Amino acid sequence: MLVRTNHHNEAFQKLVNQLDTELAITDGEDHDFYHQFNGIKKLNYVILFMVEDQAVACGAIKKYDNSSMEIKRMYTLPNYRGRGIAYKILDELESWAKELEYQNCILETGKRQYSAIKLYEKAGYQLTDNYAQYIGMENSLCFKKTI
Repeated sequence: MLVRTNHHNEAFQKLVNQLDTELAITDGEDHDFYHQFNGIKKLNYVILFMVEDQAVACGAIKKYDNSSMEIKRMYTLPNYRGRGIAYKILDELESWAKELEYQNCILETGKRQYSAIKLYEKAGYQLTDNYAQYIGMENSLCFKKTI
């Protein structure tokens, strides 16, 4: 079941802590740079995927500019991966962005995040030039989708 919430949700905070633990390993020495842009205090549009009252996956959007929302903090617990949950969250985030009258969703992911890259490409995201703080970052891939 999909649930709309915000950054105050304790289950979301717990999932983000687990995400950050994984990213610290995957990102290696680049982690501190990326981590500074991944705070959750301004994430007012959060989706949780619930299984029997337990949050097993999450994702969020935040305003980037007047036409785009940025996808943030996508994460699925390891035991629930490969079931299409992340795709469902991404679809719901896009629907929410449309409801809020945005035309695009953008995102950044690391080059070593192979399953994330596969998800975004499958969902119709197109590789685009790196934006904002990711300009010049060799480990970053940025994507965009018109919704």
